[in-house]
Amino acid sequence: MSSHDHGNKNLYALALGAIGVVYGDIGTSPLYTLKEAFGPHGVAISHDNVLGVLSLIFWSLIVIVSIKYATFIMSADNKGEGGIMALTTLAHRGVRSSARARWFIMVLGLFGASLFFGDSVITPAISVLSAVEGLGVATPALNRYVVPIAVLVLIALFALQRSGTARVARVFAPIMVLWFLALAVLGTVKIVQAPQVLESLNPYYAVNFFVENGRAGFFVLAAVVLAVTGAEALYADMGHFGKRPIRRAWFAFVLPALMLNYLGQGALLLENPSAAVNPFYLLAPPMLLYPMIVLATLAAVIASQAVISGAFSVTRQAIQLGYLPRMEVVHTSRETMGQIYLPWLNRALLVLTVAVVVGFQSSTNLAAAYGIAVVGTMAIDSVLVIIVARRIWDWKRWHIAALGGLFLVVDAAFLGANLEKVEHGGWFPLVLGLVVFTVMTTWRRGRELVIRELKQGGLALKPFIESIAEHPPLRVPGQAVFLTAQPDAVPHALLHNLKHNKVLHEQNIVLTVEWLETPTAEPEERIELVPLGHDFHQLTLRYGFAEDPDVPDMLAKCEKVGLVFDMMDTTFFLSRESIVATDRPGMPLWRDRLFAFMQRNALSATAFFQIPGNRLIELGTQVEI
Repeated sequence: MSSHDHGNKNLYALALGAIGVVYGDIGTSPLYTLKEAFGPHGVAISHDNVLGVLSLIFWSLIVIVSIKYATFIMSADNKGEGGIMALTTLAHRGVRSSARARWFIMVLGLFGASLFFGDSVITPAISVLSAVEGLGVATPALNRYVVPIAVLVLIALFALQRSGTARVARVFAPIMVLWFLALAVLGTVKIVQAPQVLESLNPYYAVNFFVENGRAGFFVLAAVVLAVTGAEALYADMGHFGKRPIRRAWFAFVLPALMLNYLGQGALLLENPSAAVNPFYLLAPPMLLYPMIVLATLAAVIASQAVISGAFSVTRQAIQLGYLPRMEVVHTSRETMGQIYLPWLNRALLVLTVAVVVGFQSSTNLAAAYGIAVVGTMAIDSVLVIIVARRIWDWKRWHIAALGGLFLVVDAAFLGANLEKVEHGGWFPLVLGLVVFTVMTTWRRGRELVIRELKQGGLALKPFIESIAEHPPLRVPGQAVFLTAQPDAVPHALLHNLKHNKVLHEQNIVLTVEWLETPTAEPEERIELVPLGHDFHQLTLRYGFAEDPDVPDMLAKCEKVGLVFDMMDTTFFLSRESIVATDRPGMPLWRDRLFAFMQRNALSATAFFQIPGNRLIELGTQVEI
């Protein structure tokens, strides 16, 4: 078999995996989109209204998913990684000269990431609830069991996460292929009976819908946006599968299946307006209703997988970039670096998702909350990618004005339509996003204050080494590695060791780990060694934000820069800061206490950097902020 055949085979395998993970969210949108558009808060069912809503759904899928995400935003990859944090660092790189612009981009990116966490909570809740609600369509007496069954399904879903994205994708992909085929077949059967719904592909019906319905038609956009939920997952999960497989799966398979089903539901509504109570399930023949409920529930579980995988990726990126405290990251694949599982985040998402299901009770109640989270993230993506197009890709202004203007107008329309729903549940993702944003900015600011305090009480490294040379203490055999965030200052652990033990090692290495604004570091920038004289060295190890630091492994590679480590003869020294919250200038007292709490509960630096515990000495330092 030729290498070309192998390449195609791998591409198709990845595209299949993408169908199983990436497209679950957008693939379950037919469960609730038309139900909300023509439900209690929607518009009346008429020939023109049905064609108008279908036209809006079709052109939203084309403009937002096909053009904006699959074509445009996925080109803004950061060395193969996607997601809002990767996009933020890319935009950051384009405005290095302006501190104000960098601050604006950071705030925008962090709030977008915060809203994405809200999406990661609401997507599993609404997807599973809307699927299980089919029981009420089949047998109304089962309505009271919908919420308990949804909770059990969600518990099973989050328990699956430790198996990893690759294993989950292998299980999910065939189910999602069957799901999309079922969507297409059910829709096609109905389209054949009422082919006039195909006229809705003409954008005239979308424009006419607004003309006829005015303000009420504008607010139906809050339901139409449900058809594009999951578009962000295409970009966030790009590091898991790559651009080409995700694009191929969308254009060749997912988009046609979705539109056939939406058109089929529209044909059903033209024939039987009372089907608006649940057009998705009423599209299925009665004998297939229970099998469709089972298949829909499985698809809803898979829909949740897309945002959960994305949430893991975004969280790991935020940790590496210094916006969240260190937490355990488990790699679930030996072959693919991007496939990870975060136990603490998985538990937090489970608790919040179950709370949302119990609190909102139905998918209709949750639909209002869903739109705000999705549209907010999409609007921020648009702003950031416009900055990238101008500053990194060097696009002409009129190109950006044309394409970027289209995206922003569409996002603004969807956002405006969803603002009315803030009091009806839309407040939830905003509040959750604000909490996450506060946590991220508090951690970042707290670390800055700690470093400032340590600098004020610290000593410059080079004069210290010169004074050591003039008054040499007792030297003991071996190497000492002192981890510090301030490469030009004397590490507190070194001072404590010298003060209390009255000795220095034969060789002393001041080690700093730096995080780059790229997913992976280039080989030539990973290790930088600066000899300081008198057997002192300044060593800098650099990692990308999508990499996990393994300090002992990297030290073994330092031989090529002239520094040989014998791990059995090397001792690591680390200063562990104990934070004391005070009313000093910097942050309000409540934020100081929040930071101190996060610092106490963060994964230890030694575990994070994979330093063996039997080669480590930790020395405490109290820092007031």
